[in-house]
Amino acid sequence: MSARNQEYHLPGKNQEQPYRRIFETMSDGLILNDVETGLVVEANPAAGAMHGYAREDFIGLHPTTFLHPDSYVQFSQWVHAVQAGDGFEATVVHIRRDGTPFTAEIRGTGCTYRDRPCLLSVVRDVSTRVQAEQLLREQMGARIREQATLLEISQALASELELKPGLILDQLREILEYTHGALFTLEGWDLVAVAVRGSKRLEQAMPFRIRLSGMETLAALSNGSRPQRTADVWSADPTAQFLRSLLEEQAAVLLEGVRAWMWIPLVVKGRVIGGVGVAHAEPNYFTAHHADLALRMANQAAITLVNAQRYQQAQVLAALEERQRLAQNLHDAVNQSLFSASLIAEVLPRLWEQHPDEVLESLEDLRRLTRGALAEMRGLLVELQPRELNDSELDDLIRLLGDALTGRTNIAVAVTVSGQGVLPAEVQLAFYRLCQEALNNVARHSGARQVKIHLHYEGGTVALSISDNGRGFDPEQIPSGHYGLSIMQERAKAIGATLSITSQPGQGTEIAVRWRETPE
Repeated sequence: MSARNQEYHLPGKNQEQPYRRIFETMSDGLILNDVETGLVVEANPAAGAMHGYAREDFIGLHPTTFLHPDSYVQFSQWVHAVQAGDGFEATVVHIRRDGTPFTAEIRGTGCTYRDRPCLLSVVRDVSTRVQAEQLLREQMGARIREQATLLEISQALASELELKPGLILDQLREILEYTHGALFTLEGWDLVAVAVRGSKRLEQAMPFRIRLSGMETLAALSNGSRPQRTADVWSADPTAQFLRSLLEEQAAVLLEGVRAWMWIPLVVKGRVIGGVGVAHAEPNYFTAHHADLALRMANQAAITLVNAQRYQQAQVLAALEERQRLAQNLHDAVNQSLFSASLIAEVLPRLWEQHPDEVLESLEDLRRLTRGALAEMRGLLVELQPRELNDSELDDLIRLLGDALTGRTNIAVAVTVSGQGVLPAEVQLAFYRLCQEALNNVARHSGARQVKIHLHYEGGTVALSISDNGRGFDPEQIPSGHYGLSIMQERAKAIGATLSITSQPGQGTEIAVRWRETPE
């Protein structure tokens, strides 16, 4: 029932006793203010305690005593509202007796108490909730800034082909504060410092190297490709003792004036290629969150180091070898950059819960585009390194083509594979080219929204079908200038396969290729 035009009469003196117990045991504060004077004429113990008063001391106070000055005007608005027969709701700041503020939710209405018009307010202290919400917003903002910084770092490092080790340490400082930092590369059994950041004495110690005693030491540093944190390098903890024994002689300068330490291994495809060591003057400074951020950065740094090494090699090799190595460099860099983007896409939905519909829709687009871009780049690398066409599985190559089409055109592609088989190199290449040409025709001419690809192995027979739900066509009336179908026929004929095309206007198109192994 609406509060408008309703008049509430609180019990009189002789009737109020049955309600007094309810009034006094309410956990929310209950305050009655005289409409004309504004003074508190009644309150329950919860209201007094909430404001730091005994109930008896709270009664008789004017709202200006316990309302924040910024909220005075709202009290006048509440009075006008109840005089008009309306209720009111608001979130305001109240002041305790000791002067400390707290946030309160107010709900109220007008009533008559002892024949006087009054304003009845229900007050709830929501300071804890408001503070928690503010903390959550700050944490969300911090995580968003971290992810944005990681993406910028990923893009900056991925674009570098020449080794700039100092840049890696500088970029790391964007997300993680440290006192001393050093970047090492692994050369044989030596960790060689290629860049340092910190004290002048540390920089003067360059260059220096750390000799590893064997596989056991290397495995300890690798730590399963996870960061290692040492709360206090000068403690008796075994990890601290191991660190001090490792960083002896020239490298001991890394531990001067610091307490906390973190080591982040640089690993590519399971192989340790170096590491990053950071130290801080405060003990137990590095957290699990710091380790997670540093690992993401280290993964990109490892790719950057590999890219730089391979780029230097490519500069002195013959043209073909240079092309192949550069393609591998680009492959690693693009994979890592897209991984960073997908990582952000996974984190953002949990952070941006306030706008789930818009964010999730955008993230789905991001996932599709990055997946398609990765497939396109891998397809390009396959073209640059034809050996990949033979070394890869045919179903993986077909999925690659499907993902590339989806990313490029937003046409959904479903790939199913049944059975297993190994094809001769020239047959696999022909099937790949046939599927590639068919999907190109779908993108250019069909207007389809969905494509289904089925690859079937059975004995010595392989069948591939590509069907779409597009506009279709009459196979007997192909316009001049469209050579795709004739090229497909030639490719199929070259390997002794049969190719059939089934289509009608408005009924979509299906292309089927079938090859059977022969004794020859």
